[in-house]
Amino acid sequence: MIGGKKDFIDLKDFTQEELQLILDTAEDLKKKTKRGEFFTPLSGKTFGMLFAKASTRTRVSFETGISQLGGTGIFLQNNELQIGRGETIEDTGKVLERYIDGMMIRTFRHRDVTDLAAATRIPVINGLTDYNHPCQIMADFQTIIEHKGRLRGLRMAYIGDGNNVANTLVAGASKMGIFLTVASPKGYECSPEIIAQADKKLIRFIQDPEEAVRGADILYTDVWTSMGQEDEREKRLRDFKGYCIDSRLAGLASDDFIFLHCLPAHRGEEVSASVIDGPHSKVFDQAENRLHAQKAIMYLLMRNEPYEVNL
Repeated sequence: MIGGKKDFIDLKDFTQEELQLILDTAEDLKKKTKRGEFFTPLSGKTFGMLFAKASTRTRVSFETGISQLGGTGIFLQNNELQIGRGETIEDTGKVLERYIDGMMIRTFRHRDVTDLAAATRIPVINGLTDYNHPCQIMADFQTIIEHKGRLRGLRMAYIGDGNNVANTLVAGASKMGIFLTVASPKGYECSPEIIAQADKKLIRFIQDPEEAVRGADILYTDVWTSMGQEDEREKRLRDFKGYCIDSRLAGLASDDFIFLHCLPAHRGEEVSASVIDGPHSKVFDQAENRLHAQKAIMYLLMRNEPYEVNL
């Protein structure tokens, strides 16, 4: 368990020290993997992966991660289970906990994750909801530390939709001491709840992308049209005009800025090819670190023995 917690659902649930433990463990496990060391503390454990939303990175990183830790992963889709025919998420969870030792759920409604966690005794990991994306942001923070050496005191600019990624960056930056500016067009801001909960000393919400990126150490964006919003695509393209992180906008950032994007990316929309394929881009380090961050989360929640980090 992480600080006595059995689930990983929202970064707001954790202290700075607990989040740092995840990051330190992730880096330690990554080094073991790069050295070719076998570390299989979850041998004999079975981990379920329940998908209502499709994904490349989430599925492959979790399935690979549990395998590298010695466990077995089972891929589950809503339309292949009775949940797709009306069985409640609680009943599904109560059945699955009799078979498996932990599970990840990637879905639309955040309440499905909290209801599942409340109904079961096994660890539940939030693989993404329309509200937040905590595993992604832990991988982001690991990437930032690798390239910047720290989190506290850095300046990050998030440019784009006030979506689940933005929501989680706000929660994570507030915990880890990052100065974060979120720049979104009018009507696409983070929710009033997220804004109210943000640390006002660290987090700003504005509309001007140029003001946001000026002097920033980290530039971050996400797609303007998320899964389930395809009907809004043309309107969003109009509304987000001027919010593309291109060479002109990136030129206002710090000389040694890094660029992050949780992927998949739409070149020519939220980011130009010159930036995402340029020397400042760390998006594939970021994607790789989904594997290591999630291994740390699975291990810390499902372990049977103490673990000493050796960085």
